[in-house]
Amino acid sequence: MSGKKTKKRKGIRIFHVLMIVLVVYVGFVMNHQRKLMNNLQDRRASVEMQISGLEREIRMLNEEIGKSGTLEFIEKVARDDLGMVKPREIIYVDKSLEGNDTLDVFKNDN
Repeated sequence: MSGKKTKKRKGIRIFHVLMIVLVVYVGFVMNHQRKLMNNLQDRRASVEMQISGLEREIRMLNEEIGKSGTLEFIEKVARDDLGMVKPREIIYVDKSLEGNDTLDVFKNDN
C-alpha cells in the first residue's frame, strides 16, 4: 500500500505544479492582453482626435471654397497672400516684431 500512496503523492505534486504553471501562464497572458487593450484604446483616442481635426479643417475649406467667388475673399487673398494694398493706403510695420509674416511679403518687393 505504501507504493500507491507515493504514486498518489507524486501525482498530486505534479498536478499542483501543473496547475501553478497554468495559473501563472494565464496571469501573464491576461496582463499582456490588458496592456494591448490600453495601447489600442490610446491609439483609437488619438486617431479620433485627428479625424475630428481633419473634419473641422474640411468644413473650413468647404466654407472657403463657397466664398471663393466673393469680392471679400479676393481682397483677403490679395492682401494676405500677395501683400497687395489699396491705392493711397499706408501700411505701418512694427519692425520690433520678429517673424512677422507681413514683413516677409514686403521684403520680396525690394
